[in-house]
Formats: sequence, structure tokens, C-alpha cells
Amino acid sequence: MENVQQLNIKEEPEETLSMDPVKFILWLFLVTIVMLFASQSSAYLVRRAEGNWLEFQMPTIFWYSTGVLLLSSVSMHWAYIMAKKDQFNQLKLAISITFALGLIFLAMQFEGWKNLVDMNVYFVGNPSGSFFYVFTGLHGFHIISGLLVLIFAMIAAFRLKVSAKNMRQIQICVTYWHFLDLLWVYLFVFLLTFN
Repeated sequence: MENVQQLNIKEEPEETLSMDPVKFILWLFLVTIVMLFASQSSAYLVRRAEGNWLEFQMPTIFWYSTGVLLLSSVSMHWAYIMAKKDQFNQLKLAISITFALGLIFLAMQFEGWKNLVDMNVYFVGNPSGSFFYVFTGLHGFHIISGLLVLIFAMIAAFRLKVSAKNMRQIQICVTYWHFLDLLWVYLFVFLLTFN
């Protein structure tokens, strides 16, 4: 009788953890970016300690571009909140502002590079200048990729495919954009501190 009861008991499958595969890939990508900049930061500090390091003042425009990028994080968060509330006109406005601020940031970074050239700080020459261009250039490349992600989210928003019931695309966009903003703040403080 005991054996019969044991046979009638159905084992329920264990609950598995599930994660959106696109979000998982995004998080893996973010980890690789962190590792890239961590290795570059380490190389920077090691090379700086060796001497022959040109010290220069960071052009003021990088301060302003930092403010622009922080504002873009505010507008991106605004877009996210509007998507959750199904406020489509506000969502379109907020995501468009974020995109425009991202473009302004890139233009300001390019202007900052021109200011560096005016200060005789070049990509080739002293390692301090080379590292500065590499850090800001790599981050600029990632901002361009962030703008591409924003374009897809903006198209979805304008086609009303982003809503409180369909947040996936805006969540991915918000995560990546805020990450890029935090990464820039880290780089900005790092370069200010160790230049």
C-alpha cells in the first residue's frame, strides 16, 4: 500500500529562474564594458607612475558636456516614467530630448578634443594625452551605440509600441543609457583626479 501511494505522488518540477535573453545579453555587455574601462584605468595608473607624464588642465567644455549628459539621464528617466503611465506625447518628447542631448554631448566632446589640440595635447606624443583621447573616444563610441538603441526606442515610442504593458524596449534603453552616464561620471572624476 505504501509503495502504491509513493507511485501516485507526482513530483512537481523545480521552479527555474528565467530572465529575458535580451536583458541578459545587455548585462553581459555592460560587464565587458566595465572590464574594458577597468583595465584601461589600471594601465593608466601604471603608466603614470613610470614618469614622463604631461600634466594638463582638462578643457572646461568637458565640465559642460558632463552636465548635458546628466540632463540626458533625467530626460531618459522621465521617458521611462511616462511610458509606465501611458503618457505617449510626454514619452515621445522625453525620448527625443534625450536623443538631442546625446548628440550635443558628442559634439561637445569633439569640441573638447579640438581644445586639447589647441593646448598641444595630441593623441600621439605623451601617454597622458593618448590615454585621455582613448578614454573619451571609447566612451564616445559607446554613446553612439546608445544613440542607436535610443533610435529604436524612439521609433517604437512614435509607433505607440511602448506602453505600460510593453516596457521591455524602454527598460533596455534606460538601463544602457544610465550606465553610459555613470561610466562618464566615473571617467570624468578619474581623469580629473589622476591627470
